[in-house]
Amino acid sequence: MKNLAAMTAFGLLTIGFFTWFSNFGIPEVKPSPPPKEEQLELGAMGMDQFIALGERTFNGKGTCTLCHNPVGGRAPLLEKVGESVRERLADARYAGKATGVESYLYESMVDPSAYVVAGFGKTGTNDTVSPMPNVLTGSVGLKDAEIKAVIAYLQKASGFEVTVKIPSEVAETSDDAPAEAARKPVGTPQEAIAEFGCTACHKVGGGEADLGPDLTRIGRLRGKAYIRRSILDPNADISQGFQRDTMPADYGTQMYARELEMLVDYLAGLK
Repeated sequence: MKNLAAMTAFGLLTIGFFTWFSNFGIPEVKPSPPPKEEQLELGAMGMDQFIALGERTFNGKGTCTLCHNPVGGRAPLLEKVGESVRERLADARYAGKATGVESYLYESMVDPSAYVVAGFGKTGTNDTVSPMPNVLTGSVGLKDAEIKAVIAYLQKASGFEVTVKIPSEVAETSDDAPAEAARKPVGTPQEAIAEFGCTACHKVGGGEADLGPDLTRIGRLRGKAYIRRSILDPNADISQGFQRDTMPADYGTQMYARELEMLVDYLAGLK
């Protein structure tokens, strides 16, 4: 009888502890609005400022350095990309319409599979399909002016003449203009995977990329807590064979709480 009472008491204490921990020990994930876009006052920019915008975009919003870096080796280095353009345009595998450095760089960002540098294509495609997404769409979502600023930055960094023209200023908004509406939450895990660009690096949801761990059966190996932490703090635990600082660390501010939990539930169910 004493043993039964002790076991009952222990069970109640355990349940009580986990109830307390789930309510107060786990940080609450609150929905956050999407990051504010940089206001592009193009009409007031000189070329040096436009190139600086390209550098900020390249290292920030464009997430270019996640793959184009000397550590991971997941994409070609771009410091001297201008020197390679003529050779690439003359390659029999080239399937685009560019005629020079500027048009090639633009095309490489909006139609990356027009030419895939040998060794950097998706696995099994014989370097005919690039794992890089169209930067105008998906989670990157650059504006046309930002793409041109990145091109100007790359031309300058390569030691080439900057041929990009600063686009005309967009219409200015008045101070009393209504604020930009918050992003509408996605409704399905597949929409979340597309919205946040998961398939650019992971094999999941129909994507075949291999820049990050294969997630097609992640639920067999990991529980929800681990998956949630990997999304919110991707450097907390690095899978063997992969590098730190590859996955963006700001999904906690990009995602609404319901989107995060929906994605976690979906991934945990992939068994």
